[in-house]
Amino acid sequence: MMSDGSKPKLREGTWLWLLKIAGGLLIVIVLGIHFVINHLVAPGGLLSYQDVINYYKVPVVPIMEIVFLVLVVSHSLIGLRSILLDLNPSDRLLKAIDGGLILVGAGGITYGSWLILFLTGK
Repeated sequence: MMSDGSKPKLREGTWLWLLKIAGGLLIVIVLGIHFVINHLVAPGGLLSYQDVINYYKVPVVPIMEIVFLVLVVSHSLIGLRSILLDLNPSDRLLKAIDGGLILVGAGGITYGSWLILFLTGK
């Protein structure tokens, strides 16, 4: 006999869990690259504003930063959804929560991507 605590959470499937795990691993990798370039290679450990602008003009950098942004936002919102599932919301409320999280994530990713592309002058 299963207790309520050991049953699978409503609408939290294997794919979301795998996406969260894979995203976390990729975040660690991209964060490592980001720290090495921005803090270990930079003279004095910090880049000036002009150094950042010049750095972002390298074509692979904006792509890497946008991927980093997407990974961090999606990973954090999937984790927040998982925490909210512990509150056992109704199906209707969970649908609203999912919609809200999607809107917040899409807005954050859109704004962050626009800002990265604006800094690169593209």
